[in-house]
Amino acid sequence: MKKLSILFSSSTFALFLASHAGAADSLRIGIEAAYPPFASKTGNGEIVGFDYDIGNALCAQMQVKCQWVEQEFDGLIPSLKVRKIDAILSSLTISEERKKSVDFTNRYYQAAGRIVMKEGADLGSHFSGLVGKRVGVQRAGIHDRFATEVLAPIGAQVIRYASLNEAYLDLIAGRLDAVQGDDVAVQIGFLDTPNGKSYAFAGEPLRDPEYFGEGVGIAVRKGDKGLADRFNQALAAIRANGEYKAIQDHYFKFDIYGE
Repeated sequence: MKKLSILFSSSTFALFLASHAGAADSLRIGIEAAYPPFASKTGNGEIVGFDYDIGNALCAQMQVKCQWVEQEFDGLIPSLKVRKIDAILSSLTISEERKKSVDFTNRYYQAAGRIVMKEGADLGSHFSGLVGKRVGVQRAGIHDRFATEVLAPIGAQVIRYASLNEAYLDLIAGRLDAVQGDDVAVQIGFLDTPNGKSYAFAGEPLRDPEYFGEGVGIAVRKGDKGLADRFNQALAAIRANGEYKAIQDHYFKFDIYGE
């Protein structure tokens, strides 16, 4: 009986190691697939975009399998905190507010905030052109916070959406006067499309670091320095071997990484 017990224990331990080794070979990465050109879905339901391609390149560099977990943007950080996912790679701006909840890797691109309105609209000084206007933002993002703390106090009405695509539709329909979002996403996802023909950026880029952070990074759980370091090493590697630039050039005509 003692020998059987030892054999059973050894087998159980081997299965335990195997299951954990398998878990280490994959990463559950959260993404919102409604933010072109960074992440969106094709007609047959496949995720495509800059974030998705960068994530797959990083996973390949780390020799792990990406398990993409799609959900709405405002649910990503809660899912990370309760361990439903291992990381967030979904155009998440590195900000002091978010650092209270998650840890970040180094940035993998930079963006500024912009407000888009009808062509010829005047934003005015200190956003005076938005007094009494309806401004659409993506719920729970940095633009939501900026609009709530800066635009609402001067008299703008902030309308929150699950995705910017929904906000664009209301802008076109006249239910909004403006939409605020990241410059690249708004330019490519709206202004460069047929729907955006009669619209343009109003005012200057929004770069206040208190709201618009230090670039866009990958979020991991608080204290998970090991995973953040692995991502950082993989990011440095794909930038050095040219893979990052190849992905960038597929989507953009400029250096999105920044200086």
